[in-house]
Amino acid sequence: MRILIVEDDSDTRAFVAQGLGQAGHQVAVSEDGRDGLFQATGGGFDAIVVDRMLPGLDGLALVKALRAAGDATPVLMLTAVGGIADRVEGLEGGADDYLVKPFAFSELAARLNALARRPSSRGDDTHLLRVGDIVLDLHRRTVERDGRRVTLQPREFALLAELMRNPRRVMTRTMLLERVWDFDFDPKTNIVETHLSRLRSKLNAGFDADAIETVRGAGYMIRGE
Repeated sequence: MRILIVEDDSDTRAFVAQGLGQAGHQVAVSEDGRDGLFQATGGGFDAIVVDRMLPGLDGLALVKALRAAGDATPVLMLTAVGGIADRVEGLEGGADDYLVKPFAFSELAARLNALARRPSSRGDDTHLLRVGDIVLDLHRRTVERDGRRVTLQPREFALLAELMRNPRRVMTRTMLLERVWDFDFDPKTNIVETHLSRLRSKLNAGFDADAIETVRGAGYMIRGE
């Protein structure tokens, strides 16, 4: 993989770069948030490792800028702050995974490999998802319903994509937490419900039929009928 490391601590940056290089990856580095964003938007990377606290532009702002520009490159965020609220903020901001310092290099490498195996990162995954009158373009990061453009935030887009990959199948809250937020635990918040409410309001604007069905006591699904 081609991997960009945006980390201002020279020891951590060198440690990660050396390890990934020895594992056979092509590595580029940056010690500044603004330079990291510049490299990320033009480098064609397969994954990006971003420190949360950076000079020039913090890591969260960097990731948000990437997602706002339609860049879906998988991002692993590094941080010395490991609270649940901070982790949720990072993931909602567009990061795909979150690793707390200090960390083992083997875990970082395994998480990057897992990100690369996700369906949206594979070249053979169809870039168009169609369910009923909804069309989602994974490459262009666009959504249309009956020909009308629907503007979604990164996590709303990922949530809709997961539902559309499984039409007429009930997706439980646990499944969505695992697949959209990469949580292997329940954060005890209404994160899924809040994002689904926002997604629904945007998808259903101007339409009579609700695009997403709530299956009481079970989960959510898109029928495509």
